[in-house]
Amino acid sequence: MAKKDYNWQDGAVLDDHTARKHKILKEYFSQYLITRCVHPMRSLFRLAIVDGFSGAGLYKCGSYGSPLIFLDVLNEVSTQINLQRAADGMRPIVIECYLLLNDSKKSVVEGLKVNTAGLLGEIRTNNDRLHVKVEYLNNKFSDIYPKIKDAINSVGYSNVLFNLDQCGYSKVNVQIIEDIMSSWGSVEAFLTFSIDTVKTYLSVDEGKNSVLMGHPELRKEIYSYIEDGGEVINKKDWMGFTEQVIFDRLRSCAAYVSPFSINNPQGWRYWLMHFANRPAARRVYNNVLHDNSSYQAHFGRSGLKMLSFNPAEETNMYLFDADSRVTAKSALHEDIPQLIDLHGDVVSIEDFHLTIYNQTAAHSEDIHSVLIESDDLEVLTPKGNARRTSSAIRIDDILRLKSQRTFFPTFTSDKKS
Repeated sequence: MAKKDYNWQDGAVLDDHTARKHKILKEYFSQYLITRCVHPMRSLFRLAIVDGFSGAGLYKCGSYGSPLIFLDVLNEVSTQINLQRAADGMRPIVIECYLLLNDSKKSVVEGLKVNTAGLLGEIRTNNDRLHVKVEYLNNKFSDIYPKIKDAINSVGYSNVLFNLDQCGYSKVNVQIIEDIMSSWGSVEAFLTFSIDTVKTYLSVDEGKNSVLMGHPELRKEIYSYIEDGGEVINKKDWMGFTEQVIFDRLRSCAAYVSPFSINNPQGWRYWLMHFANRPAARRVYNNVLHDNSSYQAHFGRSGLKMLSFNPAEETNMYLFDADSRVTAKSALHEDIPQLIDLHGDVVSIEDFHLTIYNQTAAHSEDIHSVLIESDDLEVLTPKGNARRTSSAIRIDDILRLKSQRTFFPTFTSDKKS
């Protein structure tokens, strides 16, 4: 698969997979701002956004690219937040954003300056609670990243969001992602790459790749597709194993990594991955995917241990839709009590969240519903009272196994009396 260059000068065509990515990015960024600005005592929120492969920001059809999406969401959501704060009798909040936009082509950057001018003018004129400083950069991302890091550190921002949409080739190596995710107190990153770059995560030597050990024919099939540039392999072995390979290669980059591919009618050609260090970020991202059911896809278990894919077992595609949520709840009813049993019999909700959100694609509402509905579990307040509704569950609550359990314990004695 050859690298695709967008013809921004004559009007770039918006592909379906790109439109799907942008919708998820827009909705997640909206929820990100709302969540980070929710505390009533907060009066200032400062963040840096890095768009490493920005493009010119405007497609031929008039749709916004990622740079304009960030500006538009900042403007709309900051206004909505402050309107709600005024209605609730709260003081307003000011958002300061340092927006770094980079593209390797100078002509594209010049076009980006023109396309962002309108939104920036509107913000300066009509939104005195939002202050945006934009820096336009023109270089290869791998070369400019050290300068970007220094620029963010020089202004002391600890809230940082990276959008790395590579349009084909793998231009962001694992070391850069690891450095990004370890350099700031509150950092998240989106990484997009095409399926042909999966070969950088596979090893010709079977012994170097634990996921593909024992599956030489599958490995050959993957390489055959990559080298021949043929049609996407729409089979569960391809999806299940490739997802595991990618996750295995990139899981060291952050505490929470979503390895889900973009679900295209034409096949799985791109991955949109989200990296975060906090379970709340992964929880919100999972929920946004469920709000955009069928936009991304996961092939594996629907409960916990989502990457435990076994081609010998019957495994369904998880499309984050209503049917997937039903399947997930059924699996969670079995998986969660077994997980708590491994802890002993009691775990805090906070520790429970820390444990599960790199193991599941499930919606947070479904996870909490299972905690209340389960015959084996109970949620207790800090004072020891039982929670009766899932919406009432708090981070400082306790999750406990009931004394009468419907499943077998982890260890059983095989001694005969």
